[in-house]
Amino acid sequence: MKGKVWKFGEDIDTDAIIPGRYLIFNTPEELAKHAFEGIRPDFAENVKENDIIVAGSNFGCGSSREHAPLALKGTKIGCVIAKSFARIFFRNAINIGVPLLECSETDKIEEEDEIEVELSTGVIENKTKNEKYQATPLPDFVREIVDAGGLIEYTKKLVN
Repeated sequence: MKGKVWKFGEDIDTDAIIPGRYLIFNTPEELAKHAFEGIRPDFAENVKENDIIVAGSNFGCGSSREHAPLALKGTKIGCVIAKSFARIFFRNAINIGVPLLECSETDKIEEEDEIEVELSTGVIENKTKNEKYQATPLPDFVREIVDAGGLIEYTKKLVN
C-alpha cells in the first residue's frame, strides 16, 4: 500500500481517535466523520483512502472500546504505524481488520511524506526521503484476519 502520512505523537488515546460524545454511532462510516476531531479537526475531512497514520509509542491507549479502530476503518486508511500500541487497541484493530505495524523508526517519518508499506515483510519505504525502515511484520495468520476484513469475516471464510 502507498499513501500520504498523517503524523501523530505519543500516547494517542482512544478518546483522541474518536471523542466519547460520538459513541452513539456504531458504523465505521459515521464514526469516521469525527475521527481525531479534538486534536486534528482537518483529519476526517481531508484523509484519503490508503493514507497512513504514523505515531509514537502507546497508540490507542485508554478505553478498550472498539469504536476507535472502527472509526479508523471507516476512514479507509491503509494502516497505522507506531512505535508501540496499547495491547487491547491492537487486538481490537486486528479483529476489526485495521492493519497495524510496530516500527521503532517512526521519528524519521514526517507529516505528508509519501510512504509505501509491505505488510508481509514490514518494509516501509519513504518515497519522499528515499529511505527504508523495518517494522515488525504481522504473523501470517494475523495478516489473514486483517486481509479478510476482520475476525468475523475470517471466521466466515473458514466455515464456508
